[in-house]
Amino acid sequence: MMNISNVIERLREIMDDETTEQLREELDSFHGADLADIFQELRPEERLECFKLLDIEKAADLMEYISPQMQVELLGDIDQELASKIITRLPHDAAADVLGDMEEDESENYLDKLPHKFSEEVRELLTYNEDTAGGIMNPVVLTVNSDMSVMDVLNHIRIKAEKDNMELYYVYVVDKQNHLLGVVSLRKLLTSPINQKVEDIMISDIVKLHVDDYSEFIIDEFMKYQYNALPVVDLYNRLKGMITWDDVHDLFEEETTEKIYASSGISTEIVDEDEILSGNIFNAIRARTPWLFITLLGEFVAVNVANHFDHTLSALPIVAIFMPLLAGLGGNIGTQSITLMVRGLSTGQVTLSSALHHIIREMFVGLIIGSIFGILVTLVTFGWQHNIELGIVVGVAMTINMTMATIIGTFTPFALKSMNVDPAVASGPVIATTIDVVGLAVYFSLVSTFLLHVM
Repeated sequence: MMNISNVIERLREIMDDETTEQLREELDSFHGADLADIFQELRPEERLECFKLLDIEKAADLMEYISPQMQVELLGDIDQELASKIITRLPHDAAADVLGDMEEDESENYLDKLPHKFSEEVRELLTYNEDTAGGIMNPVVLTVNSDMSVMDVLNHIRIKAEKDNMELYYVYVVDKQNHLLGVVSLRKLLTSPINQKVEDIMISDIVKLHVDDYSEFIIDEFMKYQYNALPVVDLYNRLKGMITWDDVHDLFEEETTEKIYASSGISTEIVDEDEILSGNIFNAIRARTPWLFITLLGEFVAVNVANHFDHTLSALPIVAIFMPLLAGLGGNIGTQSITLMVRGLSTGQVTLSSALHHIIREMFVGLIIGSIFGILVTLVTFGWQHNIELGIVVGVAMTINMTMATIIGTFTPFALKSMNVDPAVASGPVIATTIDVVGLAVYFSLVSTFLLHVM
């Protein structure tokens, strides 16, 4: 495994010695993915110095592994003609991603400098939403006609694949209007008689994606069928491109990151995820504050509930020390229920039609877990305060609070889903405030009812 610190130290020593050729040789020895890790740790001026020494192929390879922010930064700091050559070496979808992250006028300047055919294909990709199959696909696919022989196809592959630098997974069979008719694997071609017609060996029942299919559906289809690539068609079944497993891997990583951020109330819709960690500090603030304001409003409601029972707190100040305990455990078990339901909804394991079943099931789970912790809290409180009444009230409040938290945590994602609101984004802030309000109301009601007259 590469030691990044040692590599960075060595590169800096070479840069200090101004031995350009040695630095170039050192950089060329790394895989593109390793170079990306190295560039991440270099200072901006060091990154630029190293990037300028890379040959075009190596630079293009690197571009596929670094963040969009770094891509734009590096390309913007070099000669535009050289930058255009690097972009041309990228797969069409990668080139579209790079240009899509630039300012519109800058992107247009590059598109005007690119080879005409390449530029037109990239322009088409840029017309699609970046989260759809059309925005993700590579438009360069290997197509053949159904009346071609296996020998004809193999010869065609040798010429076309080399010329257009194609990714080879499957060969797609189309008619003269480019309508998708079937698909043939390379394995099938290599094991079939050379005189056999393609139409005799192709698969006509094709799993395919539509240009407007969104990323979640694309991931689901790849996970379900386990193909290395899937074709993408338009409304008229015309072949527009293909999406590979590598594309989906990147897509899955992005979706996972977005869901992790969303569950914490960090919006990647407002600010690109790359900028949250390393971009403008004000953009990071914008991404994190919207749901915090909603949480703040909810907590004001919780404060108002506590204020409503100020006479209880004045009479029995000891009850205040148990409030964080109730809120913490209630929030944790509620978050567990939310996580299970949000994940279940995203994978299809849980559906809106099964909502009642899961709510009832989680209610019993919460009741049992709440009872266990309620008994434990009762015993600890009694041993600590030597007050059985206080222990029972806190224990009962704990049981009710954890039960209610699981119900709320289970119900909330279903409710948001039915309103076409992303449960992953909104569930966390909603549950946090709701459980606090409900938990405090239950706790103080029990204290007021059962303790005030005995203590």
